Amino acid sequence: MRNLFNSSRALINPKDTSTSASSLEWPDVDLGTGVIRLRAEHSKNKQPRTLMLTGDLLEVMRRRAALRRLDCLLVFHKDGKPLGDFRKAWATACKAAGLAGQHFHDLRRSAIRNMVRGGTPERVAMAISGHKTRSTFDRYNIVSEADLALAAERTDAYVAKRREAAPRIVALASIQREHGQNTDNGAVSGASV
Repeated sequence: MRNLFNSSRALINPKDTSTSASSLEWPDVDLGTGVIRLRAEHSKNKQPRTLMLTGDLLEVMRRRAALRRLDCLLVFHKDGKPLGDFRKAWATACKAAGLAGQHFHDLRRSAIRNMVRGGTPERVAMAISGHKTRSTFDRYNIVSEADLALAAERTDAYVAKRREAAPRIVALASIQREHGQNTDNGAVSGASV
């Protein structure tokens, strides 16, 4: 269960799918610089990526390093052997936690939303998550009612701030008089009809 928790913590950040966590090897991890270099053959989209280790994920990796077996290259393993079918272990863990029906891939969506809501530029979030196309990324970056409420609040605050600024609206009739325009019939004085 601990291996499942550690690999899921590594993935909620989001890093990549469970295949990346189960195949992650120590030569790809540099705790000194806080970097994982995910090789193309371990990536779903077959593109290498650099992932930064910070916060909880760095702590998970430090704990794994403390438990490292020198006879095993895998970061996440059970007694030196690959973890096996991650989906089955995930379903069992969710059921035991009273969360039956939860999908591991939902954590990926949560991670992407957390990055974007936390201020990470969307292009950078795409690079981290490994999404090549905007359309695929947008399926993960779902707009919620809370997002809509926040947008409405920000718009109201912006409009209120603009109202407090010096008024920039001047009555049209006064401008027309200044420029010699006839405000009664729309004709400009001195102009031929």
